[in-house]
Amino acid sequence: MRVLLTGAAGFIGSRVAVALRAAGHDVVGVDLLLPAAHGPNSLLPKGCQLVDVRDAEALAPLLDGVDLVCHQAAMVGAGVNAADAPAYGGHNDLATTVLLAQMFAAGVRRLVLASSMVVYGQGRYRCPEHGSIDPLPRSRADLDAGIFEHRCPLGGEELRWQLVNEDAALRPRSLYAASKTAQEHYALAWSESTGGSVVALRYHNVYGPGMPRDTPYSGVAAIFRSSLEKGDPPRVFEDGGQMRDFVHVDDVAAANLAAAGFLADGGSGFTAVNVCSGRPISILEVAGALCEARDGSVRPVVTGQYRSGDVRHIVADPGRAAAVLGFRAAVDPRAGLREFAFAPLR
Repeated sequence: MRVLLTGAAGFIGSRVAVALRAAGHDVVGVDLLLPAAHGPNSLLPKGCQLVDVRDAEALAPLLDGVDLVCHQAAMVGAGVNAADAPAYGGHNDLATTVLLAQMFAAGVRRLVLASSMVVYGQGRYRCPEHGSIDPLPRSRADLDAGIFEHRCPLGGEELRWQLVNEDAALRPRSLYAASKTAQEHYALAWSESTGGSVVALRYHNVYGPGMPRDTPYSGVAAIFRSSLEKGDPPRVFEDGGQMRDFVHVDDVAAANLAAAGFLADGGSGFTAVNVCSGRPISILEVAGALCEARDGSVRPVVTGQYRSGDVRHIVADPGRAAAVLGFRAAVDPRAGLREFAFAPLR
């Protein structure tokens, strides 16, 4: 297939490009080289063009002869403050609407969309007394007192995290999350109005070689890595018990390849799929694994500090990805994080 790949120079996009080409696909790569993701002096890789996806005139000729679009381009991170809202809306949502319109005009009807776990908001919880519960946001009083777990609004019992599947309600809690949710909604509406086919890949905590470093938008694994390189222990918020699913970037690339194959084989409509390892791990375990790999004498510092709006637990159900795409992550996060301790960062 001929594939238009947006964000082709990025952390994830560059790995997706390699996977697509290795599978024999013809890749047309574009990227805007946003400084927050690439740094101030980045160069385009060979075969990648400098294109703003919001520019319909630049985008239109690139769709000629394309069979599928793989849309990775995005402004990432939760957002520093409310002033970031127009940037997220422009780079993520406006760009997606322009892309969808140009795909329709060009007769391209297959889309793999990079989405995110952040669309789920706080995740999924169960009370031992009252069953499934949609928890209230954690109160500042509880957080100040070091009470980090959600409590049942009915009886005050401590809630237990559950795996989140793709049928969970979308409840974004950050600027980035709102923009990714909007991307999915636009893609769903486009699919239903045009007969196009979409796979929305909801990435969980992606890590691996080439992660951006030392920016407000860096992932937590890269932040911990940067601290260790400076000789400082990783600083872990809350009590470190926050549960996540860390998935290696090579597994994410494999999921994109599987999604492309699913669409090429006749997959239709709109399908959302978790892209995860299926092996939950706590934030303290992540910091500890990196410390042990680099220098066993350094240990994480659990600060008890917190950030307003942070999600306590969000852990994915990998079942649909296996059933629909035939995708199962190959890299166990504990082994992958040991490798990541010395991997090059962007």
